[in-house]
Amino acid sequence: MRVLNRLIKATFFCFLMLDSAIFILMYIATYGISNNYKIGKGETLKLNTSLPVTAVYKDVKNADSKLYDIGDTFEVDLKMFGVIPFSTANVEVVDEMHVAVLGNPFGMKIYTNGVLAIELADIKTENGTKKPAKEAGIKVGDYIVSVNGTKISCNEDLSDIVSNSQCKKLRCKIKRSGKTLYINVTPVISYDDGTYKVGIWVRDSSAGIGTLTFYSPSSEIVCGLGHGICDDDTGSLLTLDSGEMVGAQIISVDKGKSGTPGELKGSFTFETVADINLNCKLGVYGKLKGKIDGYTLTEVALKQDVEDGPAQILCTVDGESPKLYSCTVKKRNNASSNTQTLLVTVTDKELLSETGGIVQGMSGSPILQNGKLIGAVTHVLIDDPTTGYGIFAENMLETAQSVANSEKLRDAS
Repeated sequence: MRVLNRLIKATFFCFLMLDSAIFILMYIATYGISNNYKIGKGETLKLNTSLPVTAVYKDVKNADSKLYDIGDTFEVDLKMFGVIPFSTANVEVVDEMHVAVLGNPFGMKIYTNGVLAIELADIKTENGTKKPAKEAGIKVGDYIVSVNGTKISCNEDLSDIVSNSQCKKLRCKIKRSGKTLYINVTPVISYDDGTYKVGIWVRDSSAGIGTLTFYSPSSEIVCGLGHGICDDDTGSLLTLDSGEMVGAQIISVDKGKSGTPGELKGSFTFETVADINLNCKLGVYGKLKGKIDGYTLTEVALKQDVEDGPAQILCTVDGESPKLYSCTVKKRNNASSNTQTLLVTVTDKELLSETGGIVQGMSGSPILQNGKLIGAVTHVLIDDPTTGYGIFAENMLETAQSVANSEKLRDAS
């Protein structure tokens, strides 16, 4: 009887350990597996993962992907060891994806939709210190888009209205986190200079240098950065009223070191590349207005085809001509941001010598592997400038196509 009890306990323990192991594997798998994939016409979904996960097709048509046309979508079961289901994924059949890989520096000028409140200030008056804007309810990060029905396009617009207010109440139209608010602010007379003030510092534009990632001839969209343009003071994504991409050249490099990010320094050539039609978390996008000469097309790798291992960064650290440098990439299975899906480490001795690794201004630099475009550099790790993050090129190409579709709708309306 004792032997039987021990055997039962041992068997139960083994089953418990097996269940735990399977649960842990399935839990880990959820971090490395997406719910959405793309495949080419006639291809089947193969997951590039170290875990034993396969895509199991649900019906006859799924089993023969040649029956699907470009634009079709279907669903597959994701199974551990090919038998244990743990999730599903949507699959879209797409045309071959080819772009002109760039790597050139560019200058960006962006003008906000309204003016952005970056600081609320105290005003010294005859009756003590006042905070008109803050007391009225305006917050840092708000966009003031109009006052008393007059559109605010720049700092001077707001300054002129306040200066001529004679302490009369101003009705401000505010954009805050996608919502529209109306806030009344009453200016006060400054004790220091006798002018009318509301106690607010604002910003109406931003400029800087980044790197162009690719041009898509099929959509005529050019893109760069791989992350959005944010305000330095508030950290919020700048809402776009208008913007422009122009040519640039790199004239010097501040080398990065631990704790201090480096920077590419350059000047604008003012040769128009494109208007900026979209500033979003995945970069800046616009329809080409200038010319891109002599390009060759490179296939964009799907995210499941990206491999951990050697790759190359195409970037410009002197003048206007890009150059390839060696690096390694690793997919981040638990990435908290879709602009930080790759971990990128510079291994090229020449680039390390010149820049220390990844520096500001390299954002958007294309990453290539096995002859395909797999992504773009987006961020640098402050404590280790040899390493940074990258975004999948597939994500940027999808955004570029959505921008092209939006532009077509706008032109047709």
